[in-house]
Amino acid sequence: MEEEAAITTQDIAANPAQRRLADGGVVLCMGIRQGRTVDIAQMAAACGFDSLYLDMEHSPLGLEAVSAICTAATGFGITPLVRPPGHGADWIGRILDGGAQGLIVPHVNSAAEAEGIMRAARFPPLGRRSVMGAGPATGYRAMPLGEVNAQLNASTLLVCMIETPEGVANADAIAAVPGVDVLLIGSNDLCTEMGIPGELRHPRLREAYETVAAACARHGKVLGVGGIRGDAELQRDLLGLGARFLIAGNDVGYLMAAARADVTTLRKLVGG
Repeated sequence: MEEEAAITTQDIAANPAQRRLADGGVVLCMGIRQGRTVDIAQMAAACGFDSLYLDMEHSPLGLEAVSAICTAATGFGITPLVRPPGHGADWIGRILDGGAQGLIVPHVNSAAEAEGIMRAARFPPLGRRSVMGAGPATGYRAMPLGEVNAQLNASTLLVCMIETPEGVANADAIAAVPGVDVLLIGSNDLCTEMGIPGELRHPRLREAYETVAAACARHGKVLGVGGIRGDAELQRDLLGLGARFLIAGNDVGYLMAAARADVTTLRKLVGG
């Protein structure tokens, strides 16, 4: 009778986006607001994205759908991240227990907030995340708890969104928080908070990009940018500033852009 192979923490699903960042690469992330079934993860992977994020801040996505998509994504080789609706440890713990390999946390304005988020996302001794036991991250297999917790602490990607002038002013302190991996500028919320909604080329927004980029460089963190889909020149400019985590767009935008393009073409064919 064959002996069962020993189950070790090597059986925990890899985090491809985190590995790509560690190797100095650029991660392309697709937002999910409308998709509710697991095949959206397979579609994102087939399109070549490194990661997807499920947006619980700006959509009615529920935890059951989020967990199912996250669990499927790991099997398709694409990193599932989730944007929670807030900073609450209850949300963060349940999202990670459900299979997310990281978080994109909105509206992080201070080092104290970043520290609280980090502690909610990490097991002791780094944080205060409650231990679940066997779950999606381990394939529901029993593994040594101490080893599992240590590996999940190391492989959970934590992205803090900078979306206000206060967050920009505190970017250096936020970047200094251990366990924060990426500072992601939410361009649309930030320019709206600055009183220049939609003005993605405004000099003040450019100054904010540079401030956050400098903070990331000083503390060895990754600069991320969202909200600039379709502007290749601006994307190239921000890559030059050091951005390596790009939210390229979301399922709603992609669906509607493709549908509009087809309708425009067909209307021309049928004469209006």
